[in-house]
Amino acid sequence: MTRRVALYYAPATSDPLWSLGARWLGRDPDSNAPVPQPAVPGIAEATADPRGYGFHATLKPPMRLRAGTRWADVLRAVDEVAAGIAPFDMPPLAVADLLGFLAVRETVPSVALQALSDACVAGVDALREPADAAELARRRRGGLAPAHEAMLTRWGYPYVFATWFFHMTLTRRLSAEEHAIFRPAAESHLVPALRQTRRVEDICLFTQSEPGAAFILADRVPLSG
Repeated sequence: MTRRVALYYAPATSDPLWSLGARWLGRDPDSNAPVPQPAVPGIAEATADPRGYGFHATLKPPMRLRAGTRWADVLRAVDEVAAGIAPFDMPPLAVADLLGFLAVRETVPSVALQALSDACVAGVDALREPADAAELARRRRGGLAPAHEAMLTRWGYPYVFATWFFHMTLTRRLSAEEHAIFRPAAESHLVPALRQTRRVEDICLFTQSEPGAAFILADRVPLSG
């Protein structure tokens, strides 16, 4: 079995945002092949962290699976989640500053996106190996608000349910000078695709084979509610 599994939103491979996001980060998470990035000085280093995860928005954070869990068990659990949710329209998206990082975010909150994330977090949690002491300590290193601590203790991650927010990470945390370079570049690169309307039609399963390995798109489970 794979070491970690995550449930993500990712654009359809036919959506221009899929290919543009892969180009911005420098990797196609479907083939795991490198992709030439835009000619922006320093972009390879600034996108190194999100490149390993692939262009996505997290629904259920990466989790280690309980001993004995089979891939069929994962697919069955995700199928059950997907069966309770109908496809829905994505709100308009834009490049935004998120606590110093650049990310693609909704321009208006989406109840449907929140409900999808909530269902993914709860629906497959029985398959999650609880976080060990080292992982919990790492999550707490920067200090957590009480609400985030409660989510970490129960769900193994501080940003779920009421503390979750939709975002597709584009860079590491940037300085003000770097923002002046990368934000206009990201907007120029992505905005033609961001202007398009898009529909959320599936849950993407990404897998990581070993620590430090890139996350790969393993499957798409259609929403069928």
